[in-house]
Amino acid sequence: MKSSEPARQAPPAVEPALGRRRFLGYVLAAPTLMAAAELAPAPQASAAVGAQPAASGIPSADITEIVDLNDALTLAALPTSALITVQVNKDGTVSFALPRAEVGQGITTSTAMLIAEEMDVPLDQVRVTLADARPELLFNQLTGASNTTVATYTPIRVAAAIARRRLLEAAATELRAPVEELTIKAGVVTGPAGESRTFRDLAEKAAATTTQTVTAELKTADRFTVIGTPQGRIDALAAVTGRKKFAMDLTVPDALPTMVCRAPTINGTVASVANMDAVRALPGVTDVAVISTGVAVRARTFGQCVDGVRALRVAWQPGTAAGKSDETVLDELEKAELPIGLPPLTPTVDATFTFHFRGNSALETNCAIADVRADRAEIWSGLKAPIVARQTIAARLRLPVSAVTVHVTESGGSFGRKLFFDAALEAAEASQKFGKPVKLMWHRADDVRQGRVHPMAISRVRASYLGGAVLGYHQRHTSVATDLGHGFGEILTALAAKLPVGDIGFSETFFQLSQSMPYDFGVYSRLLNETDKDFNTGSMRNVYSPDVTCARELVVDRLAAKVGKDPVRFRRDFLRDDRARAVLDKVAEAGDWGRTMPAGTAQGVALHSEYGSASAVLVEIDCRPGTVNRPVRDGVAGPRVTKAVCAVDVGLTVNPRGLEAQMTGCLMDGIAQTLTSSLHLRDGCFLEASWDNYFYTRQWNTPPDVRVIVMADTSEKPGGAGELGVAASMAAVACAYGRATGTMPTSFPINHGTLSFEPKPTVPPVPQSPTDGLEHAL
Repeated sequence: MKSSEPARQAPPAVEPALGRRRFLGYVLAAPTLMAAAELAPAPQASAAVGAQPAASGIPSADITEIVDLNDALTLAALPTSALITVQVNKDGTVSFALPRAEVGQGITTSTAMLIAEEMDVPLDQVRVTLADARPELLFNQLTGASNTTVATYTPIRVAAAIARRRLLEAAATELRAPVEELTIKAGVVTGPAGESRTFRDLAEKAAATTTQTVTAELKTADRFTVIGTPQGRIDALAAVTGRKKFAMDLTVPDALPTMVCRAPTINGTVASVANMDAVRALPGVTDVAVISTGVAVRARTFGQCVDGVRALRVAWQPGTAAGKSDETVLDELEKAELPIGLPPLTPTVDATFTFHFRGNSALETNCAIADVRADRAEIWSGLKAPIVARQTIAARLRLPVSAVTVHVTESGGSFGRKLFFDAALEAAEASQKFGKPVKLMWHRADDVRQGRVHPMAISRVRASYLGGAVLGYHQRHTSVATDLGHGFGEILTALAAKLPVGDIGFSETFFQLSQSMPYDFGVYSRLLNETDKDFNTGSMRNVYSPDVTCARELVVDRLAAKVGKDPVRFRRDFLRDDRARAVLDKVAEAGDWGRTMPAGTAQGVALHSEYGSASAVLVEIDCRPGTVNRPVRDGVAGPRVTKAVCAVDVGLTVNPRGLEAQMTGCLMDGIAQTLTSSLHLRDGCFLEASWDNYFYTRQWNTPPDVRVIVMADTSEKPGGAGELGVAASMAAVACAYGRATGTMPTSFPINHGTLSFEPKPTVPPVPQSPTDGLEHAL
């Protein structure tokens, strides 16, 4: 795959930079310098810049132009910002415990960049770790909704700026020079006479014996030397050399491998076990016990755990989805669809789209370590909502919350999966049952069949038009219930999201605050209805947006055809925002939109905006028989995206290289959801059981030509980026497929109707390991 360095666009002419912002903060009592932010501007601070009106000057009925989900999460986090600290250590390094989860998205690197920028310290001198679960942070320890950089951008910079000022004051005393005459470069403070002190020299001298309230000035953008520059990940070397530590790499005394024998249907429970004593007697097996989700087996090795799980003879109670299939769920969804109203007298485009279940497994299988004693418990796991996890585990174990310690480990992927703590809860339960520490890991088949999935959904769209005008746009999205039981990261909203009456209100709020309408399409409405809580669903990357946006962009293409306009020109004419128009123009230019292409191939374009950011994607697809019918063992090759251009405007870009990686990953997600990735439900069980038959974007469907264009900064603060490119990518591929085949796709992924593999058995739940690898080696 060819991928360029992020093409950072030269900034346009702008008005003179605003004055520096001054903020209140604290120097905390500690042996070495420790600083924190108070997110209230100091009295002399300049006024905040207001939101820009829509380009057309027409007020919008879209609530996300006033407040969106990201705004809500950021505001909720502000009151506890003073509890997040930057510390200068005795060796001169700078430490920060990030109250978010690093799951591969690169937030430890961007966080280190913010600290390095404000403190003028080398990036490799900044140490970013992950904070343990801290209930006192309330809403300030949830990783999701592309919110990390948005919510922490100012608090981290303020704390770092306070630390910097304190170091200067300590150096001024040492060097007997005014602070104004000192400079900091690469972690060294230099005075007017050339004398210098390192951060190591000053760490203890700058410390405070009592907590003090101070003010700090943040750098203006014209002084940035780190923010906005492409940086490699600070953990890259550890990752490629095998030194990076994940949960299963940790050594906890006497924590032995543990796995769970699970039911053949979703959420089935144990009725009885016929041979528990015989399994306990197997080589290496130390303990066997029934827990709420199955039968836990603890052994010396994971291989011996697998032997134990496969040997168990369990009678199962039916699961929550017993007897259900794709067809029965689709029927439920159709019956639950909310009315869209009587058709207008003007012409309409009316279409319904089906989106099948998709797997929410990460590359790192679900896992956790637990050491539960009579009076306390300690948990290690990759968690995006660790406060809820800690509080829920404490309740399950009947321990006070203060007696439970939850350590957040780095994770190998998430896509929303690590918002749920199934493995940590199971590990805690198994450890309590055994009275011994456990190192619990799910098998890949467990995660695919009993883990979290993206809900099946249908989306109906009706757009009315007359001449060249769109008079109205209405969308009714109906979905299997999305489990938002993580709430906003703490127990109260987590419980509210699970209440029989509160859950649909919580989901509808989440839906409305996370969806945007970038086009001026007259009278506009969108509504969500959810049904069927029998599945383990989750907030998969971008949640509702890929399906909702894909349906919308396909209808936009149909509208363009109805009024006889080019799809790019049509979108451009109706866009309300200049930033959205700019990213669309950029991909059309860079992707050579409208070029002549062979029959069976085509270009597609789509746009998506959310959380203060905008992205546009242009792809080229090959749907010719020679490509579609390529032989793939136990798989369906299908069409191939041969080229992709993505333009992204996130307001202010902290790390262009990290942003490129995010958008490239989003592109792969979008291709997968349009073409190949889905779960097949039959008799209450998903047929897929591993990555070998769950067809995420593979090398044969990866575009050989990929370009990510990072637009010039258009704001003083960053917008959301982690999920931004998924919806536009999925929609662009769908639009390209429709143009290449002449038929608008309405069921996704388009290859769902072909079952290309022999499903693995559900009993025993862990399939036999393959032994024919050499037969398939090239």
